[in-house]
Amino acid sequence: MSDDAVLFEARPDGIAVITLNRPDTRNCLARDVRAGLFEAWARFEDDPALRVAVLTGAGPAFCAGGDLKEMVETAMAVPPRDMFPVPYDTVALSKPTIAAVNGVAFAGGWMIAQACDLCVASTTASFAITEVKVGRSSPWAAPLIHMIPQRIMMEILLTGKPIDARRAYEIGLVNRLAEPADLLSAALDLAREVAAGAPLSVGAARETVMLATEMGRSAALQAARHASTHCYHSSDAQEGPRAFADKRAPHWTGR
Repeated sequence: MSDDAVLFEARPDGIAVITLNRPDTRNCLARDVRAGLFEAWARFEDDPALRVAVLTGAGPAFCAGGDLKEMVETAMAVPPRDMFPVPYDTVALSKPTIAAVNGVAFAGGWMIAQACDLCVASTTASFAITEVKVGRSSPWAAPLIHMIPQRIMMEILLTGKPIDARRAYEIGLVNRLAEPADLLSAALDLAREVAAGAPLSVGAARETVMLATEMGRSAALQAARHASTHCYHSSDAQEGPRAFADKRAPHWTGR
C-alpha cells in the first residue's frame, strides 16, 4: 500500500474512495493528513466522471481527531478557520459524500463523519465528541442539532463519552450498519444507489435537504422550487420518463 497520508481511488462506476492512511496514529488529522484530504476533496469535486465519494480510514480506526501533539507544540488556541478539510464547510463540494466509519470517530473524526451527507458504520465503530476531556471546544458540532435530539446532543457534548455504532444508528447519526468485513461493500452499495439517480436530480435533492435545515417551512419550499428549476429544464428530465415508458435504463447526461 502507498505511504501517502491519504489514498484516492477513482472507480469506473463513478465512485471515489478516499482513505485516511495513517493507521499508526489512528488517522489523526495531522498536517499531512489534512493536506492530503484537502487535495482529495478537490480532485473529487473537479472530476466530472465522479458522482459520489466514500471516505474511510485504514486500519482499525476511522479518525481519532486532531493532532494533540501539534496543538501542544504550537500552543494552539482557536484553530485557524481553514485548518481542517470539512466537507461543505471549509471545502466547497457540490456532490454527495458518504462516511464509512470503521472504528473510532472521535472529536475531529466525528466532525468529518458528521459533515458527510450519509454515514455507514461498522458494528464495532464508536463515536465521541471528546473536547471536554482535553479542555478544547467543538463549535463545529452545532449542525448536529439537525440530526439528533437536543438532549442526546447535550449529553454527548457535556460528557465526552463515546457511543457505540448501534446507539449512533438508533439516534439517527448513522444511516446503515455493517459487519466490519462488509463495511466498504455496504458503503459502496449505498453510493451506487445514489449514483444511479440523475445527476441534476441528486444535486437538487441534496440542496433541498440543506435548504430545509436552514429555513422555515415556507421559505424552504420557495427556495427548493428555485433550486429545482435547472433540473426540471434539463434533458435528463425528459430522458427519465422516456426511459420508463420504453422499459429501459435511462442514459443520464447531467445536462
